[in-house]
Amino acid sequence: MAQEATGPAATGPGAAADGQSPPGVLVSIGALLLGMLLAALDQTIVATALPTIVSDLGGLDHLSWVVTAYLLAATAATPLWGKLGDQYGRKKLFQLAIAIFLAGSVLCGVAQDMPQLIGFRTLQGLGGGGLMVLSMAIVGDLVPPRERGRYQGLFGAVFGATSVLGPLLGGVFTEHLSWRWVFYVNVPLGAVALVVIAAALHIPTRPARHVIDYLGTFLIAAVAACLVLAASLGGTTWAWGSPQIIGLAVLAVLLGAWFVRVERRAAEPVLPLRLFRVHTFTLSAVISFIIGFAMFGAMTYLPTFLQVVRGITPTLSGVHMLPMVAGVLIASTVSGQLITRTGHWKVFPVAGTGITAAGLLLLHRLRQDTGDLEMSLYFFTFGVGLGLVIQVLVLVVQNAVPYEDLGVATSGATFFRSIGASFGVAVFGTIFTSRLDA
Repeated sequence: MAQEATGPAATGPGAAADGQSPPGVLVSIGALLLGMLLAALDQTIVATALPTIVSDLGGLDHLSWVVTAYLLAATAATPLWGKLGDQYGRKKLFQLAIAIFLAGSVLCGVAQDMPQLIGFRTLQGLGGGGLMVLSMAIVGDLVPPRERGRYQGLFGAVFGATSVLGPLLGGVFTEHLSWRWVFYVNVPLGAVALVVIAAALHIPTRPARHVIDYLGTFLIAAVAACLVLAASLGGTTWAWGSPQIIGLAVLAVLLGAWFVRVERRAAEPVLPLRLFRVHTFTLSAVISFIIGFAMFGAMTYLPTFLQVVRGITPTLSGVHMLPMVAGVLIASTVSGQLITRTGHWKVFPVAGTGITAAGLLLLHRLRQDTGDLEMSLYFFTFGVGLGLVIQVLVLVVQNAVPYEDLGVATSGATFFRSIGASFGVAVFGTIFTSRLDA
């Protein structure tokens, strides 16, 4: 595994060389960061508002689906967004993803009952999956490989920060305005991103006829749906050993085997199996799953721990999470700058994974009487580990594959992180529930 932040992608139309001026690149990157902000924020901002939503709309039995529907739709749509971006160009698709996301946000805000809200969250998730993948892939269109570390570090900072700031903002909106503003806040931000992308983003397109892999797309979405549903509903709605969960697991394996068979014969596969012959891609997929597992598992239940065990308000629980935000921001920004200056990246995912593991061990020591300073140091350590590894994985994947596979490689890393996140939330939830009385 090479340590240089270069690779086959260096020979593709990398970007700033395509006529986009540096100021134009910076403006476009800003709009892409806004898109990432919207998608990442919506994975966590709703959690704090859920009790209020249930008290207003009813439907306590369907509570988990408000989160699961978004995560399921975003995960299932991820590979398709990546492949279509490679085939037809990413600018128009990114604008479409923003439009779908904003339409879903407005509809969520006006929902009158829980089934409506769940349906609209699914629509929102379809757009959110596109925002997440395309925003990172477009960086590969705009910036040469050697410079990508600087910008991918910013995306890592935004992604990590919103995962913690989401519960804080959700608490503020719910306490001082209305839970509906959790969704309405997306509209002005998305509108700004839409205008800036239309005016400032210029990506050269290469017109050509393509074949869409409909069956492969359906199968990978079905596999993702089975895995996310099993992880989200196991141990909560149904027991882990129940026929429903076992059935979902078996169905995922069967559909996965069918998917592999279809992709071997497809003219333009939605997730080319040849990518798994690239050692860097395969390793990044595995680490993405592990980091998604740790990151979302911990971040979903730490605010709950603070509110239930420590007895503080939702807003204040977000404030207590700020050291983690600081760790993510500092580590991701600094690592991106160092990769750009030196060209070496291998040390960062190795160190980041180790520090993340150490952070989890420290979080294991949390008790009801743990001091604020000690708790802040634990949170900061965990954040530093995440910041070192989150976006470096996307960077090395993009630089390890040919330019024509830029989108599917980016979506592949994101896809495995989303699956890991689903399992992380499920497993941590089971542990949290079983240990809550103690």
